[in-house]
Amino acid sequence: LTLLTQIQNHVKDAMRAGDRLKLSTLRMLVAAIKQKEIDTRTELPDDDVISIIEKQMQQRLEAAEQYEAAGRNELFEKESQEAEILKTYLPEKMSEDDVIAMIERIISDMGEVSMKEMGNIMAALKNEAGSKIDMKLASQMVREIISKQAS
Repeated sequence: LTLLTQIQNHVKDAMRAGDRLKLSTLRMLVAAIKQKEIDTRTELPDDDVISIIEKQMQQRLEAAEQYEAAGRNELFEKESQEAEILKTYLPEKMSEDDVIAMIERIISDMGEVSMKEMGNIMAALKNEAGSKIDMKLASQMVREIISKQAS
């Protein structure tokens, strides 16, 4: 069962249950996925669907922050709840310790590294861990590890 099929099944479940928030959130997500499929003229693999979910979730979190700053609590709540719904479709992220261990292993496999190889290290991480890794956090960790080795 693909991730998109699971989401579409959950749309039907939310409709039957009368859960309006979940229904509207998942419908927007399915629409975003379908649009990407139309744009690329291909059926998206689960990894691409996960990246769309991550992007949608990030948009909700950013909107929630703005609503909170503006004192619009009802909209803040709605965006936060939508982000939580989307989060349920994302795979568990790797722990920091696991990420550090993976980075150190990749670096030791590469031998002597400098900041010039950061792109190669990040690519290797993405290939190995896929969507289970927070690339922003991993990028900071790689920088720290390389700078420690250089000194």
